[in-house]
Amino acid sequence: MHNETPIVRRQSKRIYVGNVPIGDGAPIAVQSMTNTRTTDVDATVQQIESLQRVGVDIVRVSVPTMDAAEAFKLIKQRVSVPLVADIHFDYRIALQVAEYGVDCLRINPGNIGREDRIRAVVDCARDKNIPIRIGINGGSLEKDIQEKYGEPTAEALVESALRHVEILDRMNFDNFKVSVKASDVFLAVQSYRLLAKQIVQPLHLGITEAGGARSGSVKSAIGLGMLLAEGIGDTLRISLAADPIEEVKVGFDILKALRIRSRGINFIACPTCSRQEFDVIGTVNALEQRLEDILTPMDVSIIGCVVNGPGEALVSDIGVTGGHNKSGYYENGERQKERFDNDNMIDQLEAKIRARASVLDKSKRIDIRED
Repeated sequence: MHNETPIVRRQSKRIYVGNVPIGDGAPIAVQSMTNTRTTDVDATVQQIESLQRVGVDIVRVSVPTMDAAEAFKLIKQRVSVPLVADIHFDYRIALQVAEYGVDCLRINPGNIGREDRIRAVVDCARDKNIPIRIGINGGSLEKDIQEKYGEPTAEALVESALRHVEILDRMNFDNFKVSVKASDVFLAVQSYRLLAKQIVQPLHLGITEAGGARSGSVKSAIGLGMLLAEGIGDTLRISLAADPIEEVKVGFDILKALRIRSRGINFIACPTCSRQEFDVIGTVNALEQRLEDILTPMDVSIIGCVVNGPGEALVSDIGVTGGHNKSGYYENGERQKERFDNDNMIDQLEAKIRARASVLDKSKRIDIRED
């Protein structure tokens, strides 16, 4: 029920990764990357399908060899989400996956050798309307740039990015996006700020090699949150040493927290104290697991007592406020006569949330038809 944030987005060119728009005010797309062996087609397809179930917009797949390129062909035939092929150095792999219908190439043009090889990839991408992502990482800068700056700096990352951009500009190719990732939050943020002033192409955000699920989520939320709040960023990937599904969840959680984009349930829950009348923590944890399949944007407040409960419930789609033995129930900001049994809170809330999601989905479909 909360309004979207009034963040003013940076103006950028619109490109498409498959059917997903990137830039020029399009919804910020959430990406992830498979960590299966690409040559294991079944495992990779299964992981992509799992990512789709939690709402991923785009999936990147590493394609390091020609055998992996042949596997990519089979994977592409079995999934519907747009796929990005992650390629380093070998231009022939880029040409092969382009024939197999890749939706985007993650390949730095300056790293694939001679001018004729670069032009072959660029011409192929132009003919097939395939965008390219230039991906700069603080840990893999060119040797001469490392020697010039002595250490990774924002200026070094941006100089590397602009070097690759210049190659595409020279070949009259502007269907690309750029990332300047670093594992250090402040280095990444400053790099994106500098680059945002120098190009009009979309920016792919990320804190690379951010760490494990907890620490990586915190670093990503701080770094990407700073940039997104400034209107910088058109698509993002959370890089965690964890299940890729967690990357998608964290990505959407960041966007939800900034009120930029909503997908799934936004749980508003108290940290609990001795006033709680039911097990708030257990209820929230259980509902998060049970309701992962709900992608409908919805605010659900679960507060253990009546101190803050009514205020939060009034601005939520569904709310519950703890009371002795039975708790108050709110729907669409209105107190209901029905009360919940505290011992059966989880099942009752799940049923109400699913019913409310169905109503909201139906309303959305009606709105679309009327438009």
